[in-house]
Amino acid sequence: MPVIRSTEGTEHRMHGAVFTAYANSGTGSGELCAWSTRLPPGQSGAGHRISREEIFLVLEGNPRVSIDGQESTLAPGDVVVAPAHSVLRLDNLDAADALIWAATSMGLSAELTDGSKVSPPWAN
Repeated sequence: MPVIRSTEGTEHRMHGAVFTAYANSGTGSGELCAWSTRLPPGQSGAGHRISREEIFLVLEGNPRVSIDGQESTLAPGDVVVAPAHSVLRLDNLDAADALIWAATSMGLSAELTDGSKVSPPWAN
């Protein structure tokens, strides 16, 4: 039974956010990936088109999500379903960190607004 302890996550940094990987191919998952994303205060995220559906659960703070140009401010306990191929952006305009739990299927990639492509290591 694979158990990943809270202290065993692997940190990655991108676009001002901290992504802590827990479940992925490197930790024994065969299909799904899960990680936390910490957005510092005043952080504006990078818009990107996602290749797979992503699900987010807000744990702390009040981040703002934009999916295909529709924006919503979130609260702890709120869940967002971002459809595959949508353009996604997460911002944190508050004075405190926002913490989000995210999950998707293995192999997520994204295309940034400048056309560059990213295959985040926490989602493979």
